[in-house]
Amino acid sequence: MRKSKRVLSIMMAITIAVGMSACGGSSDTAKVANDNVTNTNDVEAKDAQATEAKDANEAKQYKLLTDENGKPYDLGGMEIIIGDWWSSGEKEEAASAYEEARLEYLDWIQESYNFTIKEQAITSFDESPENFVNYATTGKDENYIFTLYQGSALMSAINSDLMYDLSTLDCLDFSESKWETSVKELMTIGNATYGMRGIPHQATAGIFFNKRLLEESGIDPDSIYELQANKEWTWDKFEELCQKVQKDTDNDGVIDRHAMTNFTSTLYPAAVYSNGGAFIGKDEKGFYNALESDPTMEALNWALDLVSKYEMVYPEDSEWDYTFTAFANGEAVFTCAESYKAGDWSEMEDDFGFVCFPMGPRMDHYVNFAQDNVYVIPSCYDAEKAWKIAFAFNLYTDPVPGYEDYEGWKSGYYQSFRDTESVDETLAIMVKSGVPMYEKAINGISMGEDLLWGINEDNTPAQKAEAIRNTWQSYIDQTNSQQIK
Repeated sequence: MRKSKRVLSIMMAITIAVGMSACGGSSDTAKVANDNVTNTNDVEAKDAQATEAKDANEAKQYKLLTDENGKPYDLGGMEIIIGDWWSSGEKEEAASAYEEARLEYLDWIQESYNFTIKEQAITSFDESPENFVNYATTGKDENYIFTLYQGSALMSAINSDLMYDLSTLDCLDFSESKWETSVKELMTIGNATYGMRGIPHQATAGIFFNKRLLEESGIDPDSIYELQANKEWTWDKFEELCQKVQKDTDNDGVIDRHAMTNFTSTLYPAAVYSNGGAFIGKDEKGFYNALESDPTMEALNWALDLVSKYEMVYPEDSEWDYTFTAFANGEAVFTCAESYKAGDWSEMEDDFGFVCFPMGPRMDHYVNFAQDNVYVIPSCYDAEKAWKIAFAFNLYTDPVPGYEDYEGWKSGYYQSFRDTESVDETLAIMVKSGVPMYEKAINGISMGEDLLWGINEDNTPAQKAEAIRNTWQSYIDQTNSQQIK
């Protein structure tokens, strides 16, 4: 049986391994320090040799890109800002060998191509869409790449021709694996691509489980990871576990250990995509209504049945987000939630694990819905300026030479999750299996109000779908007509 491993142990092991590796890579410098050489000229000579060796290694490691005249591209001292709503803009100290290598690489590209680039907050979350529209409409002198969240405002900006068509910039190759596929699919209209993401997809909805409650029910928590690894983690298996853990522990006729507590606005979409379904689909003709498709209806009905059987009943005076409190308090064994919730539960008393949302009967692999931030260039820039900014962003998001296979995204997750399986196994699957939510491309659709908040046994998925069919179709038709280029 595998044991849950604390992050501290892993990080200590990594630190030791990296430290040992680093010690073997700079023998001249180490020898000077260890021998405490007193001859100043000798020390300076050895330092110079070490510097020359480092510069030579960098020259071999980094590939210098040149123009048609064989000269390195020169961005003319551009100060480029990747504008978001959270970054400080300050250069952070390296906390690992990888981070040190990345900082060295960033210094090299900025010096080699004569530009600077940093991530910096330029607005708030709520004001970011309006901030972009105002800037792209009026045009200013800054050199911005804007970070935008998915939603109707994003698509309205595309329809208003406020975003630069990135497919026209030959410095970007969207066939490269670093570009997040779900973002490209969402942000591509015809042959034009208006948004990009050169960092991994942020994992969304999966199943958190309380290890203590599973063990008290006679279930080995690690067995769920094994089911996932063997691709046996399915709807049927999940419901089988729900049946086993839900109990009246004191025999008073009232269930006091509930199988599930869920935020249904997360559960229903997770179920739909796990079965190969969608709310809105996209093909060569544009967007279409997929709500009444067989995979989607099957998933919504299954999820509704699951809720009716295994969802805990909340106190009458509870807050709207009590489901999160309930899981933290150990009031239910399972919850469907997004991966970031691990940070909120990092100090909860019981240990927890995390697996992908189980596969539906129409699927042979795990998926999770994607709603990642998108990076765009405003269309108010001329072709030369847009190209230079894209060139810099492409370099900025490239893998660090020598660390092409390094999974740097894991470090933040290790600090939140209670076991390494959640990160090394579950999230490793999820960051590579995001699927686009095309409903976010349709102006007018409000998933909660239109559908998710109203589903219950008296108002079934089929009834809700019929009630909003014509309204959704009008939104889709309008969007498709606006996007004919």
